[in-house]
Amino acid sequence: MVEVVYAPEYRGYDFGPEHPFSPLRLEMLVDLLKTLGVWQAPLVPRPARREEILSVHAERFVRRVEAASQGEHPPDLAEFGLGTADTPVFTGMDEAARWIAGGTRMALERAAQGGVALQLGGGLHHARYDRASGFCVYNDLAVAIRWALDQGMRVAYVDVDVHHGDGVQWIFYEEPRVLTISLHESGRYLFPGTGHIHELGRGPAHGTKLNLPLEPFTEDESWIAAFEALVPRALKDFAPDLILVQAGADAHFQDPLADLLLTTRAYRHAFSRLLELAGAHAGGRIAFTLGGGYDLDATPRVWALLYLTLLEKPLPERLPEAWRARWEARLGRALSPTLMDAPPRFDVPRRAAIEAQNARTVERLLEWLG
Repeated sequence: MVEVVYAPEYRGYDFGPEHPFSPLRLEMLVDLLKTLGVWQAPLVPRPARREEILSVHAERFVRRVEAASQGEHPPDLAEFGLGTADTPVFTGMDEAARWIAGGTRMALERAAQGGVALQLGGGLHHARYDRASGFCVYNDLAVAIRWALDQGMRVAYVDVDVHHGDGVQWIFYEEPRVLTISLHESGRYLFPGTGHIHELGRGPAHGTKLNLPLEPFTEDESWIAAFEALVPRALKDFAPDLILVQAGADAHFQDPLADLLLTTRAYRHAFSRLLELAGAHAGGRIAFTLGGGYDLDATPRVWALLYLTLLEKPLPERLPEAWRARWEARLGRALSPTLMDAPPRFDVPRRAAIEAQNARTVERLLEWLG
């Protein structure tokens, strides 16, 4: 049984009409799933309580979020990553972020009971202990992981967003019961500038923080090879009680904020394999969240693919014409007619060099791990 977690209140996490982290992504996704006739009545979470947010965030930071949410503007907001171009403040921000954190915690709770869960939202992986960052206010993933740790569980966190999952890594950098694995475009070229292979954890957690920084213009084959070289081995060695996945869609080739060139083929592989690996190494206990994804054609398709894969629904060859017509009229742009991408024809003159560099990165990381 796959549990789906969702609340309409997630769409209140809204930085404004010009911001790329748009609630339209969720609106399009839910509408697509309903139009396909596969929508499953979701579990509705409660917002995370203040003390649950404080389990991973500093009191002084939470106070600033609460003040800004009520229209106040403390002079030091920027010191806490708030009021910036990436993470502007808006009325009700604290409550909206707590709704998302509550949903991710519920999804992980359901997975811990012995199954698969999908949180149709969340994945705010950049939020730090005392700072908002990269569109992320509260780190819903860390809140959920902290709950699992309090239950005595070991958690593996796998992040396929194009950006490094820095907030989760740093919050648990000295925690040996949390394995973090992030496959992302190299921080040499992309925000947040971290996620290098030497970031392995500190003290007793050394070796439990794993990063694969990939070259810009990495395509499916090289990405899948990197995934297969690291993720199965790391999960087997760590033997987690449960797995939490951040399924950002922004490594897709259409995404405007990054330069990886994945297609839906790579995402389908990752989602299916993670289910298999959860069965092999975590008793089948796995939860997925959403995350980044800023192209309004690619992102709903990647996340619909995730939903259909987890619920073992057939993949449609074509997307519903009615859904496309509604959203093409609303967005003023054409949308792909199919769920899966057509075979791409990328002109990547350095393809061999990119693949060789990615292979060397994997090899170096595995050497460090012994």
